[in-house]
Amino acid sequence: MANTNERFSGVPILPKHIWEKFKDAKAASEFENTEMIGSGPFKLAEFKSGEFTRLTAVKDHYLTPPKIDEVIYKVYKNDDAMVQALKTGEVDLIVPPNTVVRSLQSEPNIKVEIGKSLDLTDIIFNTTESKNCPKDVGKCTGHPALRDVKVRQALSYATDKQALIDTVLLGLGAAGLSLVMPGHGDGFAKDVQDYPFDTEKAKEILEAAGYKDTDGDGIREMPGDPSKPLSFRFSFPSDQAAATGPRFFETLRDQWKQAGVEIKLQALEADALTAACCPAFDFDVIRWGWTAGPDPSSLLYIATTDEIPTGNSETGYSNPDYDKLFKEQEITVDKAKRNEILHQMQGILVRDVPYIIPYYAQTVEAYRSDKFQGWVIDPEGILDLSSSPNNRLSLTTITPVQ
Repeated sequence: MANTNERFSGVPILPKHIWEKFKDAKAASEFENTEMIGSGPFKLAEFKSGEFTRLTAVKDHYLTPPKIDEVIYKVYKNDDAMVQALKTGEVDLIVPPNTVVRSLQSEPNIKVEIGKSLDLTDIIFNTTESKNCPKDVGKCTGHPALRDVKVRQALSYATDKQALIDTVLLGLGAAGLSLVMPGHGDGFAKDVQDYPFDTEKAKEILEAAGYKDTDGDGIREMPGDPSKPLSFRFSFPSDQAAATGPRFFETLRDQWKQAGVEIKLQALEADALTAACCPAFDFDVIRWGWTAGPDPSSLLYIATTDEIPTGNSETGYSNPDYDKLFKEQEITVDKAKRNEILHQMQGILVRDVPYIIPYYAQTVEAYRSDKFQGWVIDPEGILDLSSSPNNRLSLTTITPVQ
């Protein structure tokens, strides 16, 4: 398969003498693995919950023996303390909040790298049709207007992505398009036309589709039902997006209100939001996000019909043509032909708008240039050491500054 490399990269090497004694999945899942068996260039030496994790180097590692002796991941309770620790030299590398990036760039002995990431933020619409509502667990309480593609397209026109980037990310991001990102190279459908910010166009679409404001309160109603306004529940994970969630909501609320659509905030903890999301589909609109793998198809599966009952589909979106293309790209070996299929799939998602992707946030890392040298810098920015388990190259190449 064309994406075999990515799939194999996520398959761990399992010692036969440990695992062959487990006869079923239940027994295997109960294995505690207290010896932390692994095959990487570092091994766990010490851990204190909420404080730090210390790794020691495997100096005789078969592939990439580190040149340093150990790595300590420290936990900071707030961003200010973490940034100050970098300035004083207490730590060597951090992922700083966007609010301090400009000031860190002027600090002596601190280098800031900014580049593309494989992270996206999404505005999730509950598009679930009753026929696809998961049995037993599905509540499927989404606002009926969100099942109308015209409404979703109008909301795309009503969304000023650049304003969200400037307000939420302080400019450190790029306008989003779909579930594939520019960091995926030629798998990204850069020629697919996005919806430009155009409030008047949004109004025209809603008006033509019968969504009118009959009582003059500024909020449109369902066609033929003035008792059902276009007022949507809007949620985000409060424990993960506390710093940016309110700003995002307020900015989007003001944008959509200009088109006659209301959103009301329901900030939930991540576990509660997951329970409401999928496969319960007990929501209207959610702001969340994904981190993709290196293969451009790594997130496209979540929009397939098969994933609606599994909890992977957040939108309940179902399109047989899209499903067929997803299966076709899985077995297409020719890269150019596969990219054509991937581009078609992205075009379908942009047209049908189960998501609005407001932006792809940039990766930002800051490190002490006077402490260690030899960091591996990708052409698009430093490899992400702090949030991605797959990018650890720099930890095996850096050496102390003499």
